[in-house]
Amino acid sequence: MQKDICEKYGLPVLPPDEMVAIAIATLGQSPIYGTRIPLPEGGNVSWFIHCGEHSGADDFYQAVHTEHLKEMLPQVLNYLCLPAGAKFIIDNEGYEDVWMEG
Repeated sequence: MQKDICEKYGLPVLPPDEMVAIAIATLGQSPIYGTRIPLPEGGNVSWFIHCGEHSGADDFYQAVHTEHLKEMLPQVLNYLCLPAGAKFIIDNEGYEDVWMEG
């Protein structure tokens, strides 16, 4: 299914890193936003995901192993193979938008 999303939007497949950054306090809100950045040198997180409104607070995102997404936020699993520079917005009513930044 992850590869299907990449094919649908004509984007290359890039398997996710083991860790993602999730705004845990926003879980349950809608829509869901995801942004994948190029993996920083020495870093282990390239996906940043939040629900509802974004915050600039230093502790907005928490690092989570991708295995935990099955329970925490299964809706995003199909988007994790999108390449660096990709963004998505999805909601519970079936809305989906995927694009490349820049």
